Amino acid sequence: MTNVVEVKVGLHCDECIKKIFKAIKKIEDIETYNVDKQLNKVIVTGNVTTEEVIRVLQKNGKNATPWEDVQAQPNS
Repeated sequence: MTNVVEVKVGLHCDECIKKIFKAIKKIEDIETYNVDKQLNKVIVTGNVTTEEVIRVLQKNGKNATPWEDVQAQPNS
C-alpha cells in the first residue's frame, strides 16, 4: 500500500538536507521522497508510516513532527 507521509523537519542547510535524504533512502519500500525548503517539509511516498519516517529522522538527530500536527497549531 502506498502512503504519502509528510513531516516537518528543520532544513537549515544543504548538509542537513543531504543527511535527511541519506536517512530516508535507508527506509525500505519507499518510492519517492522530496523536500520543500520553504516549508521545512519532507514528503515520502511508499509503503511507510509517519512513525517510521520520524523515527529514522530522530535517529539522525533531526526533530521531526507529523505535518498534520503542524497544521493543527495555528500561529506556530
